[in-house]
Amino acid sequence: MIDFNNAYHLVSEKLINWVHDFIRLLPNIFLAALILVFGLFMARRFKTFSGQLLRKIVHNPALSNLFNTVIYTFLIGIILFVVLSILGLDKAVTSILAGAGLLGLALAFAFQDIAANLISGIFILIRKPLNVGDIVKVKDYMGKVEHINLRDTVLRSFQGQMVIIPNKDVFQNAIENFSLLGKRRVDLEVGISYGEDLERVKQITMQAVKDISNLSETDETTMFYTKFADSSINFTIRLWVSSADQIKHKEVTSDAIIHIKKAFDDNNILIPFPIRTLDFGIKGGVSLSETTVAVSNKSLSSED
Repeated sequence: MIDFNNAYHLVSEKLINWVHDFIRLLPNIFLAALILVFGLFMARRFKTFSGQLLRKIVHNPALSNLFNTVIYTFLIGIILFVVLSILGLDKAVTSILAGAGLLGLALAFAFQDIAANLISGIFILIRKPLNVGDIVKVKDYMGKVEHINLRDTVLRSFQGQMVIIPNKDVFQNAIENFSLLGKRRVDLEVGISYGEDLERVKQITMQAVKDISNLSETDETTMFYTKFADSSINFTIRLWVSSADQIKHKEVTSDAIIHIKKAFDDNNILIPFPIRTLDFGIKGGVSLSETTVAVSNKSLSSED
């Protein structure tokens, strides 16, 4: 049979103990609440101040907001740790931190690609190997940088497509930045006939391209003969464009082709087509004249 009196006394005693503990903890609870309210107020004020300071130091809004959020979260964590310690919940804090560590480790494995892109984005924004507006080539993609986010970098290709590249690929691969020097070079390869005077061709070519617009005034145009090809002697002429802009680069290339072609036409310099020479007099064969005679005799025999 249930002893209600005994049960009543046990419950009453437990409730009385709880009330006594609560009354004993009232100063701590009041202090913890005071520290919590004051700490949250100061954390928000510090977040505003640090945000203004970071925007002056870090000129990228996404990166400054990330750092500011990390600092604010760290301050909130410290405030909660102090409040729980005042309330005598140190063991609970230890358990929470242990659980958070295990959860963070599990999330790191689950979202390692996202984490890698995030960390790569931070390094890109700090080191600045490329900036918005730069003309770059990353892996097989070339274009103008439109956006640099914490997770990816957005390029606008010269064909007009928007290419989104994960920051991990940007950070781990070679970046060709055509805008760093503020100028670009055009390497134009041309072939001329074997019968031309090479010194005369060089003089005429250099004269033809000297008045092209958008050329750099500080970098010299150079020309080098490079190859004895099958049908021509090839040379490369190098012209520096005063801007990294893709349109100006293409315009200089086009103007150079037009000027060189016109100068060669005016001076009777031949840009040869592919030529094949048939040699019937090689060892073990017959000469062309003998072949012609044989074909003629065969034709006469057919007519008879």
